[in-house]
Amino acid sequence: MAKAQDGALVRQAQRVRFDPVNSFSFASLRPWADKALAADAVVTSDGLLGFEVVSRMGFEHQVVIAGKGRAGCEVSAFKWLNVILGNLKTALMGTHHAFAFAKYAHRYLAEVQYRFNRRFDLTSMVPRFITAIMQTAPCSRRQIQYVAEIGT
Repeated sequence: MAKAQDGALVRQAQRVRFDPVNSFSFASLRPWADKALAADAVVTSDGLLGFEVVSRMGFEHQVVIAGKGRAGCEVSAFKWLNVILGNLKTALMGTHHAFAFAKYAHRYLAEVQYRFNRRFDLTSMVPRFITAIMQTAPCSRRQIQYVAEIGT
């Protein structure tokens, strides 16, 4: 559950963010936390040892132990996480039957993130997309592939 800007409680996920990190080490997560988490963020996890580093960084960390199988999917703290992951899997399986994950995953995740974060304002999505296309300089297929190969 999150708070909307007006302070009211919201019972659904508002935004999603997919960011690659090298590991769950302090050195890898510190730059990510600085840009991705608000100073008063509360991190909820399933107790995976790697999440302990967020406590060391000064964030409140709540551990919620989920059961195995279907029971684990019903835990309210992870309801929207499971919805988002289910939608992500469906999108990837339905649209992209097979792809080089290491090479292109960041692009597919960015697409899902973009659509999810703008799902309440669908009428503006196409005009925003057209504006982005018009403002983007053309690039060759080779340039696109090169960017994917160097991992940016």
